[in-house]
Amino acid sequence: MAVKIRLQRHGSKKRPFYFIVVADARAPRDGKFIQKIGTYNPLTVPATIQLDRQKALEWLHKGAQPTDTVRRILSFKGVLYLKHLLRGVKLGLFDETTAMVKFQKWHEEHEAAVKRRSEEHRKNQRAKRGGAPVRRVERKDESSAQA
Repeated sequence: MAVKIRLQRHGSKKRPFYFIVVADARAPRDGKFIQKIGTYNPLTVPATIQLDRQKALEWLHKGAQPTDTVRRILSFKGVLYLKHLLRGVKLGLFDETTAMVKFQKWHEEHEAAVKRRSEEHRKNQRAKRGGAPVRRVERKDESSAQA
């Protein structure tokens, strides 16, 4: 049985929301699946991704093939990099603690970059919305002007 890691669409029309699932390649897109390993919401900036790294890694080791979009998601979350490092451990290039140190370093740098991009987006959105500052003009009542 060929197993794929792919997206299963949910959400209403023009408001997509996806589950990241492990499914038989012959099953329909939104049909039967083996295991749900995460969610993906492309509407937020940056896209919101919840993923169980361990389950994804286990399925990759078992031979599950990710689709193109899921491959990009797994790469973004570091699952493919972790698989690469664990392959180096298996080949004897370095030990597991070194691999985990490398992964932690990458993960911290990646999270900082994502946070920076998110802040830049928020700043740009505020600038777009705000434009020029609005000046308030206070009206004087005629009764207070006479007194």
